[in-house]
This record gives sequence, structure tokens and C-alpha cells, in this order.
Amino acid sequence: MILFVRDLTVIDFSYLCQQRGLLGESYIVDVELHGDLDQTSMVFDFGLVKKVIKKAIDQLVDHKLAIPALSPATQLFSGEVEQVLFSSAKGLLQIASPAEAFAVIQAEKVDMASVTEFLTEQIKPLLPDNVAKLVLQLRTEQVSGFSYHYTHGLKKHDGNCQRIAHGHRSTIQIFDNGMLSPKLGKYWSERWEDIYLATAEDQIEASALRYLKAEAGALHFAYSSAQGYFEISLPAATCEVVPCDTTVECLADYIAASVKESHQLSAVKVVAFEGVGKGAIAFA
Repeated sequence: MILFVRDLTVIDFSYLCQQRGLLGESYIVDVELHGDLDQTSMVFDFGLVKKVIKKAIDQLVDHKLAIPALSPATQLFSGEVEQVLFSSAKGLLQIASPAEAFAVIQAEKVDMASVTEFLTEQIKPLLPDNVAKLVLQLRTEQVSGFSYHYTHGLKKHDGNCQRIAHGHRSTIQIFDNGMLSPKLGKYWSERWEDIYLATAEDQIEASALRYLKAEAGALHFAYSSAQGYFEISLPAATCEVVPCDTTVECLADYIAASVKESHQLSAVKVVAFEGVGKGAIAFA
């Protein structure tokens, strides 16, 4: 017997890639449980799928930075905070943060296959004996228009969004006087592809770094939040500093104001997503 749940959850996280650097991503998760019926004539209660499997996924990967521990580009250090150094084609990335902000995956690269294997190994022991096999299917949202991958951190957030390097793959729609503008959507999707979006007030000088080493051509950001102290240093070409918090509401407003000013438009509408199926609409 196979029990299935489609669209169980969405994993919003970032990961390290040797070609593309720091990359925000959103994976939709489908689940299959293969096994025999239990004493309640079920393979597994649907309510427990959310309580057990979704909760485990949230704790293991969601809103974290996934690190390929077996990659030659990766260096990990433990101490007062956890530190990761990662060398990619785009330059050196350095992050210091509490350990719970990292998902350390024993693989040479982070992709759907390695994340699936990591989650399956961790979650299967949590299931009852009658469940013989757990099948997790990760997939990305099918986007017909434009989207971008971004990473950020929200120090004011009460939950896990405060982690300095988590991200999303997000759709963007921009309207000029009520008409969808593919040109503007394409511009912003390319401008923010594989970007780190940082808040200006979080930027620090190299001399203020507590744990990381200053690199030529890098920008540095740090803050303290409820979960602890966070610090990141990355090549300037891989990030954009904005004059606002990087909530989806503020980003939508920032894009709308920027588009209106730069293109001298009379009416702008921006539909900015944060991952899958959620976001904000701003007007200018």
C-alpha cells in the first residue's frame, strides 16, 4: 500500500554551489509512504505526516544554509560560532553563525538528489515499523514568466528568517499602467539572479569583523538577533545593498519605486513572491 501527500511543504533555503556561489532555492516536497496497514487500518495518519515529516523537514533544512561537507571548496570550523568558508567561481564566501543555521550535508554538492538522501536518512527512523519505505520527491515550481534566486537574512524576525543566509527562488511580475511588462520582469530577474540582498544598516567595515577575515573586494554584514550573532562576508559583485529590510513587502516596494523613478512611469504594480505561493503586491 502507498500513502501519498502532494505539496506537503516548501523548503526555502540557500546552498553553496562551486559554479554559482551562494544560491537561494525553494523546493516543493511530495511524500509517499510504502507499507502495511497498522491496527487503525492506515499506513500512517495524514495528521501525523504533517506533525512528524513536515516538522522534521523544517528542522533539518528549511531556512538554513545547506553546506556540501565533502566538497573540496568547503572548510568548516567550530568554536564560539560555527564558521564556513567556501571557494566558488565567484569568489570566497565566509559565514559565521549559530550551528542551527547550517544544514551540513555529507555530499560533494548540494542538489535535489543529495538533499533528498539527507532528508530520507534522517526522517525514516522517525516512522513506525509498518512503513517500509519513505519516498520524498523534491521539485521546483513551474514558472512561465521570470524568477530569481536570492539569499538574505531578517534580523528583526522572531523565527528562522533571522538566519543571515537563507533564501528563495521567487517569481516576479511587474505591470506598467496595468499591462504586464516582460521587459521589466526580465531585467529584475537578471539583476537579482543568484544575489545576496543585504540591508544597508547591517553593513560593517572589515575592521569590525569578529570572526571572519577581510578579503579584497568583499562586502561584510553582521547583526545580533534572538538566535545569536551572525556575520557574512562575500564578493561585492554577488550582492546588492538596499536601503530597507529585505522582507518581501519592502522588496516589492523597493522595486516599484525604483522602476517608477528609472523609467518615468505613471503607474507601477509589482507582484513579488517569496518562494512559492506567497508574497506581496506594491504600487508606485
